[in-house]
Amino acid sequence: MAVDFENIVFVIVSGAAVLGALGCVFANRVAHSLLWLMLTFFAVAGIFLMAQAEMLAAIQILVYLGSVMLVVQFGVMLTRRTIQDVDI
Repeated sequence: MAVDFENIVFVIVSGAAVLGALGCVFANRVAHSLLWLMLTFFAVAGIFLMAQAEMLAAIQILVYLGSVMLVVQFGVMLTRRTIQDVDI
């Protein structure tokens, strides 16, 4: 049974997508969840490239990472949050 290079790369990229999705769901902080989601988007773009869908990969990177994640990042940075938990 021969394992070629393309299968190995697909397993790595799809594993990164699954790891990023799980990290996004189970992250304790919203900013960390945002970073995991960015990893997931990059991995999905890599899967599109492997499927020879370059246009979809470019749209994935430009639209999701360039626009949506920037808006979400500003939303996270501008939300009010407590700096310190106080037990009364």
